[in-house]
Amino acid sequence: MSAAGTRRIDMLRVLSNPTFRAFYLAQVVSLIGTGLATVALGLMAFKLAGSAAGAVLGTVLALKTLTTVGLSSFITATLEKFPRRRVLIALELMRGAVMLTFPFVTEIWQIYFLIALLHSASAGLVPSLRATIPDILPDERDYTRALTLTQIAYDMETVVSPLIALLLLSLVPLEGLFVAAVGGFIASAALLACSSVPKQSFTSELGIRGRAARGIRIYLGTPMLKGLFAFTFSAACASAMVLVNTVVLVQSNLGFEPQFTVLALAVFGCGSMTVALLVPSLLDRFSERVIMVAGACVCAGGLTAGAAINGYVAMLMLWFGLGSGYSLILTPAGRLVARATAGSPDRQVLFAAQFALTQACWLVGYLTAGMAGATAGVAFTFLMLAAMAAGGLVIGARVWPADRADVAAAVSADLGER
Repeated sequence: MSAAGTRRIDMLRVLSNPTFRAFYLAQVVSLIGTGLATVALGLMAFKLAGSAAGAVLGTVLALKTLTTVGLSSFITATLEKFPRRRVLIALELMRGAVMLTFPFVTEIWQIYFLIALLHSASAGLVPSLRATIPDILPDERDYTRALTLTQIAYDMETVVSPLIALLLLSLVPLEGLFVAAVGGFIASAALLACSSVPKQSFTSELGIRGRAARGIRIYLGTPMLKGLFAFTFSAACASAMVLVNTVVLVQSNLGFEPQFTVLALAVFGCGSMTVALLVPSLLDRFSERVIMVAGACVCAGGLTAGAAINGYVAMLMLWFGLGSGYSLILTPAGRLVARATAGSPDRQVLFAAQFALTQACWLVGYLTAGMAGATAGVAFTFLMLAAMAAGGLVIGARVWPADRADVAAAVSADLGER
């Protein structure tokens, strides 16, 4: 058997854990539902706004991240005292209920309102999901394999989901994609109901505001995590360009059909999935910092090259490269956050801080990609986002020095306050 085949089998061994297996399958079907909704939302934006779809979609995605940034830490701090499994199930069902109303949308403002509701639920769901995985798999090597599988699951939003959407569009109208997304959320809730989610350790005299602020304080007091924050900004610039302007590049600039938009999004996901499979072996040879610096370089360089792309095939090649850089940064991220709170009851609020603060990166990226693309043209937007991604690279390398690749003393000092 080849070395690559051996690595894949080794990675899949974590699925022998029945709790993680059920939990992981719940994530997969939920993310497929989210991916279907993302594709449908892009197509709906083009249907309602035409060539201004990039600005509409950029605003939608910015509203999504603004909701997450504003609410994630507080919702997580509010819900962490309740049983995890019940909270996760309730939030999935809430997302399904909101998604069921999308087929009735006729105005752009209605999209904005429903997005705010949908991502209010996601603001509590996603950090809780991410904080649960290291409790299920406490060994760091197993957790690294789980992160790879989780990144692949997230990439299904841009690979499997678009392909499913492509099939469904040949059978049902656009509104049918939203109904299919509801099915994904319900299936996820059912799988979570059948799983044995570990209870979180919660002992704190702090109120909701104090718990939320504690997560932010620990995060911003840790050089390693501040570096992760900056590198994530580079990844956000790359993905924002893809998610916001693919529909404009393909259907408005090139005049292609919606199916080609779906294919382009899938290629971006293929680049991310391909690299995610390599990350565990890369982490055996290099530090997380080295891998993330490489990813930020790919994102900044790819966006710079994007200003000169000419044609659909060149765009697909670029999208694959941007997906690769994106994955080099995001796949190892959870490992850093889990390591920073090993054995601490602050894990859930720190994951919430990670989710909120990094979503702020997407907020800036989405607004820039949407508004600049609509007013200044695609080439200028590529160069602007390239400069922003390069800034993330430089800042990340500066605030997280190479000789401080492990958890900073700031974390231990903060935990010692307890």
